[in-house]
Amino acid sequence: MAANDPETAERQAEEIEALSAIYGDEWCTVDKDEKIFCIKISDCLEQPKWTLCLQVILPPEYPTAAPPIYQLNAPWLLRQEYAELANNLEEIYAQNLGESILYLWVEKIREILIEKSQSSDPGPDIKTITEETDVEYEDVEYEDFSGVYQSFQECPTVTLNFDLSESQEDEELSPVYHGNPITDRRSTFQAHLAPVVSPKQVKNVLAELYKNKKIASATHNIYAYRIYCEDKQTFLQDCEDDGETAAGGRLLHLMQILNVRDVLVVVSRWYGGILLGPDRFKHINNCARNILVEQNYTNSPENLLKEMGKNKKIRKNRRKMEH
Repeated sequence: MAANDPETAERQAEEIEALSAIYGDEWCTVDKDEKIFCIKISDCLEQPKWTLCLQVILPPEYPTAAPPIYQLNAPWLLRQEYAELANNLEEIYAQNLGESILYLWVEKIREILIEKSQSSDPGPDIKTITEETDVEYEDVEYEDFSGVYQSFQECPTVTLNFDLSESQEDEELSPVYHGNPITDRRSTFQAHLAPVVSPKQVKNVLAELYKNKKIASATHNIYAYRIYCEDKQTFLQDCEDDGETAAGGRLLHLMQILNVRDVLVVVSRWYGGILLGPDRFKHINNCARNILVEQNYTNSPENLLKEMGKNKKIRKNRRKMEH
């Protein structure tokens, strides 16, 4: 693909927006035009012992045909530890060629910091770091993975469209959970979530939601769902903008980055008469992320790594079958 491919640029924008919603204040835009971003990562403790800053530059070809350029910043980080972290990031990139990987990188680094905090290591003593150590760290160059670019191989997905006018009564109705609303300049956003394992359940949940007069009267009801088919080892997924251009696709992208499955998320927006610009997408994703966290749909770093290993085995098995 060309460096300025619109699809690649759109995927970058969606990933950046999703990560901003996921990590909140920990995510920082250093230079929007140059695509330079920074995220503060800690070991998740109330008083973290280990904290590290991951700075990334997204080349025009990322994620389709190039990895991010990155640098790891921490006053306690020595050359050997830097190299070990770099090897982990390189492995993740090699396992997920052509895919959006920043979330995987962040959570892998977090997992390593958690392991350090649980070890006997008392934590970094910043005051004892010498000038020699600082010079050694500053000499570290940006990492790159030249020579290992490959074409993007998408995971198999199936998308479905269906009429909501009729509900399938023979399918058990899933419980529906409602998140806390977010209000900005008289516009209100609220997320609704339901566990689903079939398109019929998706249809029934949507039909049930629309029976609520308040939800039915929303200016937009944006939704996305992901269902994992174990027998075919593929995802059944779809999304709906409901008049809010590209909102459904952005919501689905957030769910893909969070690696959630067997769930439907609907975000209702009641327009208050004042245009919000790009902030509306931020609120939609924040609502969705909050309810996914509340209902424990987001993966822990441990489960995420297990899933990555499972996906790697699936890809290897496919290659064997093709040969």
